[in-house]
Amino acid sequence: MSKRWLIAMLAAFALIVGACADTTESTTTTGAAEDVATTAATADEDVATTVAADEEEPAGGDTAYEHLNAAIGGEYAGAEVTVQTQWGLESEKEKIDAVFAQFTDMTGITVAHEAITGDHETVLTVRVDGGDPPDIAQLAQPGKMRQFAEEGQLVDLSQWINMDQLAEDYIDSFLSLSEYEGGIYSVWFKGDLKSIVWYPVQAFADNGYEVPTTYDELIALSDQIVADGNGNPFCIGIESGDATGWPATDWMEDIVLRTAGGDVYDQWVNHDIPFNDPQILEAAGFMGELFFTEDYAWGGSTGINATNIADIPIPLLTAEGETECWMHKQAAWIRDFFTEGTEFPGDVDFFYFPPIKAEQGSPVLGAADMFLMFDDRPEVRAIMEYLATPEAAKPWIDAGGFMSPNRSVPLDWYTDYPNDQLAAMLSAATTFRFDGSDAMPAEVGAGTFWSEMVNWVAADGTNTEEIFQKIEDSWPAG
Repeated sequence: MSKRWLIAMLAAFALIVGACADTTESTTTTGAAEDVATTAATADEDVATTVAADEEEPAGGDTAYEHLNAAIGGEYAGAEVTVQTQWGLESEKEKIDAVFAQFTDMTGITVAHEAITGDHETVLTVRVDGGDPPDIAQLAQPGKMRQFAEEGQLVDLSQWINMDQLAEDYIDSFLSLSEYEGGIYSVWFKGDLKSIVWYPVQAFADNGYEVPTTYDELIALSDQIVADGNGNPFCIGIESGDATGWPATDWMEDIVLRTAGGDVYDQWVNHDIPFNDPQILEAAGFMGELFFTEDYAWGGSTGINATNIADIPIPLLTAEGETECWMHKQAAWIRDFFTEGTEFPGDVDFFYFPPIKAEQGSPVLGAADMFLMFDDRPEVRAIMEYLATPEAAKPWIDAGGFMSPNRSVPLDWYTDYPNDQLAAMLSAATTFRFDGSDAMPAEVGAGTFWSEMVNWVAADGTNTEEIFQKIEDSWPAG
């Protein structure tokens, strides 16, 4: 695997900053500052070349995409396209369904959306292997995308899509992440920032707790919470159906960036060093301190493994206004799963997951979701083209909790919390890296890395060397 898969993401998400904040500077380390400035200066102009300028109307008229234009003209009205995503929880499903509903209103094409919660990747793989894939599927793992492409399961978009328009809307980094052996096999749609920790604002204030800005302060705060008899410092849940374990990999990746740095992180993800390199085992030690110190995690190791990712925010601020655990590390999308009625940022806010070693600066971990195409029909081409336009993102942006990797999205579309703060955090980052498990070969990143972290937690981290050796042994040859 080439290092460009990870290094590219630094530049890619640097440009999301240009699309989400009024800034022309970047402190990321890949030389993307000029691209950020260009993006911030031209975003409003670029969108006009992609879609109709009137923000009140859906994309229509003379777009840059042949099949989308034909669909808007009614040529495929009455056709149906099947789409499978992982966005099955109610709040997420409503938002992505609004994206599809806008397309249907524009074209008369029905979108049959099947949302699979928890087992999406497994269900998709079974369907593909069984010769019955959906027309389009959402996926977060470039490694899995490349596996499907290698098997000949995906449609090469570059054979018919307007690549010049894609190049205007997405920087080369994202196009590279969509590439396999010269073809383009995905359209990027949604971005996430992972290096944040949610906390109950009033409870912090009432107890005199301050947001930690260093790892030592994080440990001191955790010890104080335990000493005060105020429950558990951390809300951690990694149960997610067949994908159980993936939140633990996010913790591991964020800590590797903070202890070993971006270069070692790249070597680890690319398997230029063993999965169980001493620098990685050192990071596991820091993670184990947060997970396994007595009374640190809500429910202990059993609670970590048994609590679903959608349920673990609830004890941070219950319906009765109680706080049972105080800090929850998860990407911005998690705000949809707090107790109903929770106000942001009044009741719950977030802070940057603190640095650990000063020499590694302030790194940021992120990820993104893409759409893949399994069946080549005109109406399927039309919706893939639609998903590549800024207008496709607007319903979810309007609903909140969405950051688009499309740099032509107008800046003034982003009006909701927390995108302004996330953009500022990204602009202050010294290093950005893409989710490591998503970029690894699927056998590891969506396989043994997930499952063996569950086994590691079950043993309270007493089997670290054994677990990390098992993951190393599972790395595919070649």
